Order: sequence, then C-alpha cells, then structure tokens
Amino acid sequence: MTDTNHPAEDRAANLAAINQRLSRALAEAGRMRAPVIVAASKMQGEDRIRRAIAAGLTVFGENRVQEAKAKWPAIRADHPGIELRLIGPLQSNKAAEAVALFDVIETVDRPKIARALAEEMARQGRRPRLLVQVNTGAEPQKAGVLPEDADAFLEACRDDYGLAIEGLMCIPPAEDPPAPHFALLAKIAAGVGLPVLSMGMSGDFETAAQLGATHVRIGSALFGARKASNP
Repeated sequence: MTDTNHPAEDRAANLAAINQRLSRALAEAGRMRAPVIVAASKMQGEDRIRRAIAAGLTVFGENRVQEAKAKWPAIRADHPGIELRLIGPLQSNKAAEAVALFDVIETVDRPKIARALAEEMARQGRRPRLLVQVNTGAEPQKAGVLPEDADAFLEACRDDYGLAIEGLMCIPPAEDPPAPHFALLAKIAAGVGLPVLSMGMSGDFETAAQLGATHVRIGSALFGARKASNP
C-alpha cells in the first residue's frame, strides 16, 4: 500500500528537526559526538520504512522478531547496507531467528537468553553485536537485569557464555524523570569499560544525548504517532 499521507519529504523534515534538536542539546552539554539515530519501526509498514530509507535513515530497530522477519528480508534485499537492531524483549525460542536476522541485539537480560544466543551464534557462525538491557527502575513488569546485578551478569556473559557485550541499553520508567536513569546507565557502563549506550526515545532523546548516549531509539518523532491500521 502506498503511503501518500506521509511522503519521504516528511521523514526528511522530521530527521532534520531531530538533528537540529540534538545539535542544540549537545552544544548545551559541551559534547561533540552526536548519537546514532535508530529509527524505531515497530508497526511501520514496508512502504513507510522504504520512504524513511529514502529520507536518509540507515539504522532501524524492531521490537518483535516475528514482525521483523515478515518485512525486513525484502527491504534488505534492496538495501543491504541497512543495520537492523532488536530493541524489544527476546524469548529464548526466538534466539535462532534473532541471530539470523539482526545485526545488533540490544536486549540480552538473563542467563537463559545469553546461553541461547551463544549456542545459536556457534551453530550459525554469525555473531550479531550485543547489548545488555538494564532495568534501571527495577520495574517488575519490565525486562532487564537489575543495576546491582549488572556487573556479575556482564562477567557471566563473557566468562560463562563467551559473549562479547559492547554496551548497555535502558528504558526508564515512564513516570520518572529520565536523567537519573541515563546517568546510572552511563555510570555502570563506564565502570566496566563499555563504550555503547542505547538510551533515549522520542520524548527524551536530547537528555540522553547530553548524558552520553551513543544511540537513541526514535519512533513517533520520525514516523508520527503509530496507528493500528498503519500499512
């Protein structure tokens, strides 16, 4: 289905506005390096994604393995340089598909997942880059290792499962100011020498950038509010 209401020019304008906001935020914080914009394309149809690519976006994040599997192989056949990241929870029974499909998996959060990924990487001979998700707000309904357990889990990923973890990811509680959560994630990463911080979404990416985010996951600010009937 053709997306006539949201042409590529809208994506380009949205992307330009986001980059301007990032530039101002970084200048205020005295930081030089802008984070990579990860276009969060959950529930976005193939046509919308192709228009986003035409607007200049090259890194995309999906929340569900099955949804990504349904739409991305055809897109990547035409755009092989696109980087695809899993930014939603991963179930161990989807580890094989995740390893085959994604370039980066941001949501490693428990030993069962670490073990499943290690086994699939060995079996497939493919090694997507990995981040550990930290549940900075200790929310019982949310995935992620607790902050106080992060160091031990990172050590287990390395020593027990042979996984090379390149960074951390978090999603702060919706009702909390995000800055303390981003600062906590940055502190944990700095303590173990991890360079990658995936933090910040459409409502708080400027704060995340000011606190050292290397990647920000942006959906509605790029694509507009999601609708259930999105093509």
